[in-house]
Amino acid sequence: MSLLLQIETATTSCSVALAKDGIVLGLKQINQRNIHAEVITLFVEELLISAGLKYDELDAIAVSSGPGSYTGLRIGISTAKGLCFALDKPLIAIETLESMAYGLINSYGALDNHMLLCPMIDARRMEVFTAVFTAKGVKIKPTAAEIIDVNSFNELLEINKMLFFGDGAEKCREVLGAHPNAGFLPDFVNSATHLTQKALEKFRNRAFENVAYFEPYYLKDFIAGKKAL
Repeated sequence: MSLLLQIETATTSCSVALAKDGIVLGLKQINQRNIHAEVITLFVEELLISAGLKYDELDAIAVSSGPGSYTGLRIGISTAKGLCFALDKPLIAIETLESMAYGLINSYGALDNHMLLCPMIDARRMEVFTAVFTAKGVKIKPTAAEIIDVNSFNELLEINKMLFFGDGAEKCREVLGAHPNAGFLPDFVNSATHLTQKALEKFRNRAFENVAYFEPYYLKDFIAGKKAL
């Protein structure tokens, strides 16, 4: 038996889900910038109340670990770690791009086995955090911060159909959209439900993080911008 609280805050989506043995019991979610800190603990409380559960009945906390928004990741992971410390529960971390790939696979039904999946998270201008997965969820191109141009993914696109999705994909459509093997999914939104499959696997394998030392997977250093006048 496993009762997992799942937290996703790596993008503009602030999402919290409750899953029991891989079945989602409830979801609270809002896709809005700069609201994560305001609603995340409220979402957790509302989910548990609606399910008739108490905090100490949770078996573990799973969190989307990045890459993604610096602020969003800090809020989500600090919330997860705080709950783990307070409840003496284990922490499970799922890389955000991996959870996106599994979320797509599990949410959109059967996919062409030869199609490659390319989740993208907006990293400002024409840069994205991205990786490439098979239709079975196997990563074949490692996570990286990439500046997208007309030559991006050329070798893969020449011999494979690719599906680009996530909040970084739509801005790349003008550059990559002309290729006949490139497809785009504009309505994909990150969700805590996308963590369910990998979180359950890690819970069963006891693949837990060190709560005291775990840090977000930022991928690249934070560079502060100039404050608006």
